[in-house]
Amino acid sequence: MTQFIKIEGLQKSFFTPAGEIRVLKGIDTEFQKGEMVSIVGASGAGKSTFLHILGTLDKPTYGKVTYSMDGNRSVDPFTLDAQSLASFRNKTAGFVFQFHYLLPEFTALENAMMPGLIAKADREFIKDKAMALFAEMGIAERKDHKPGELSGGEQQRVAVARALLLDPTVVFADEPTGNLDTATGEELFRLLLDINKKKGVTFLIVTHNESLSKRCNRTLLMADGMLAEKKS
Repeated sequence: MTQFIKIEGLQKSFFTPAGEIRVLKGIDTEFQKGEMVSIVGASGAGKSTFLHILGTLDKPTYGKVTYSMDGNRSVDPFTLDAQSLASFRNKTAGFVFQFHYLLPEFTALENAMMPGLIAKADREFIKDKAMALFAEMGIAERKDHKPGELSGGEQQRVAVARALLLDPTVVFADEPTGNLDTATGEELFRLLLDINKKKGVTFLIVTHNESLSKRCNRTLLMADGMLAEKKS
């Protein structure tokens, strides 16, 4: 594996009328291409904030995040202008959240196609890609159903297909099984493991599920604004 994301001195503070709240306090770490890493810790420890910064949905207060791209090119996404940052995010990262955030007025297939439609990709091309992902995930027959007509597990599979549509290098998953029952969560996690193995997609997964986290390549513990390898 080769280094993919390098984090140096990462800090994040929120400023309130009561004063500064320091959430991340100087994190140094790195992630390799093709890794599957779980991030655990108490609620409010900063796990989601950390994930959002790496996915460029939020900005650090201090510190640096560097992506190693093809051709040995390094990119600090936070030095890009707004349009270039949006393009970088769309091409590099996929997101899966605890709540699927599917648009209720669109079909499952249209929801999965959304990143491609936003990127103005050829509609038939992305439709075929979305259908291929649906077939892999066993939900092809549900393509014309609206989110409200799908089970929780089916909705989350649609969200995974949406995250994978543009072939991201890394998928950030924030409690992807947190809203599912045990059996459905296990099925979804097996799917993520299979995608990681077959496609080499890097997964960074925030989870409270201890048994699932142990099946990742490694587990990091977020505590008191810092991140460290979790001892087994």
